[in-house]
Amino acid sequence: MNALRNRVLLIGRLGKDPERIEFDGDKIKANLRLATNEVYRNAQGEKTETTQWHNVIAWGQLAEIMTQCLSKGSEVAIEGRLVYRQYEDKKGQSRFAAEIVTQEMLMLDSAPQQS
Repeated sequence: MNALRNRVLLIGRLGKDPERIEFDGDKIKANLRLATNEVYRNAQGEKTETTQWHNVIAWGQLAEIMTQCLSKGSEVAIEGRLVYRQYEDKKGQSRFAAEIVTQEMLMLDSAPQQS
């Protein structure tokens, strides 16, 4: 049952190219913006679509793969854990962030056809 604790699974498309950040020359982090869509019918029977945006991060080899293989519009499945953090912005104001720390990723776009 422990494997089910703090587990997030999202399938969506990237809103922009992944951002690669290097620390101390050997640590790599990738930042992604992932959009998930939901389509439903409201009480009047009208079709409605909503989009949720998620901040996704990855570290190490997975971050390297993401920055090399993914781009804006790529469809991916992300599995990870939800993390909340607090930080101070450049103006000294306290900010909060919710992020998905990626543990596994599956690229869902079909491979380009080679001629």
